[in-house]
Amino acid sequence: MKRLYLTLFVAMFTLATWAVSCDNYTVVISLDGFRWDYPEAFDTPFLDHMARDGVKAVMTPSFPSKTFPNHYTLATGLVPDHHGIINNTFVDRKTGKVYSIGNEVSREPQYYGGDPIWLTAKRQGVTTATIFWVGSDVAIKGDHANYWLEYKKPDQYTYSHRCDEIFRLLSLPEAERPHLVMAYFEDPDANGHDFGPISHETRRAMEYLDILLEQLWLQIQSLPYAAQVNFIVTGDHGMTWLNPERQVKPSDYLKSEWIASMYNDYPVFINAAKPKYVNDIIKALSGVDHIRVWRKGELPAYLNYGTNENIGDIVVLPDVGWYFDDKPLKKTSRGSHGFDHTCSDMWVAFRAVGPDFKQGYEREHTFRNVCIYPLLCHLLCVTPSPNDGSLDEVIDLLSIEN
Repeated sequence: MKRLYLTLFVAMFTLATWAVSCDNYTVVISLDGFRWDYPEAFDTPFLDHMARDGVKAVMTPSFPSKTFPNHYTLATGLVPDHHGIINNTFVDRKTGKVYSIGNEVSREPQYYGGDPIWLTAKRQGVTTATIFWVGSDVAIKGDHANYWLEYKKPDQYTYSHRCDEIFRLLSLPEAERPHLVMAYFEDPDANGHDFGPISHETRRAMEYLDILLEQLWLQIQSLPYAAQVNFIVTGDHGMTWLNPERQVKPSDYLKSEWIASMYNDYPVFINAAKPKYVNDIIKALSGVDHIRVWRKGELPAYLNYGTNENIGDIVVLPDVGWYFDDKPLKKTSRGSHGFDHTCSDMWVAFRAVGPDFKQGYEREHTFRNVCIYPLLCHLLCVTPSPNDGSLDEVIDLLSIEN
């Protein structure tokens, strides 16, 4: 009996140790292309402050390490193969429609599987808000967050406007105020693509964002309940250098009559290889330096990719920093992503500060981005929908005092 009481006491103590206040607020800001080492390479005093006063970690994206798949993974806790946004561009194998960033097809709800956190929480009574997060302006399951915006580009809705909107939402009367705010910023991705990851231009973009984030944080500190706000800054993927000399041309190995259609959006899909030529394509590309090729359904397990119905007949993945296309690399294309997500150039920085996070804690090992969804569910005190993540994987980030 004593042993039973001891076991119950330990279990209750453990639950209490990791409890969070359901009255707290969580703000999540995603910086597109926020490579894990940018805060180390550039002058980012606010992000450094977050590391000193909160949590510093490195997060691995899901495969493919692209913007739309990984933002929706952060929201649902599902890998792209499971939630359906399998790349920035892909073909609906049943209808022939092309899903691509910004086109009308990308607004169709049937492509967005899983349960994004803004809906999980909303159904359980938590007020939520999104600012341009991937999928948030789509009527997934016929619904949106309590507050949401139609997507507008930075020249129409600047980053300063977005910070102002976050502060406005947090300043609403308590009954109307969202307890979750998720916002997306396109930079520093564009500069990483045009000029390379460690460049003067990417430095300027990152340092400007750092200033904006600090200003937003100082505004939040002026709120009467500032001590209840968790503030998370992370991203979708990293960035690596491209070189025009690192190119593999498909036409050097493939005959045009073998392929019905091909979309070159790392990883490359040969979406409709003519059935009788699948073996020819595999044979022609197998053993070619600097690329790997697989039939659908035969990709290595660690990629968690290849079961979705819209994944092409053949997947080609170049080595990190290599280019698989017949078109010459543009002079303005100095960086890219989408490569093997286990490569450190694809990894993402993670910073978090607030009442539910440890202070001055640097995590030694990486964690998977599918764990963000169960982490947010925990912070919001809601029950998660089925997902591929694990709260246990990131529980060490949380303060034992809350």
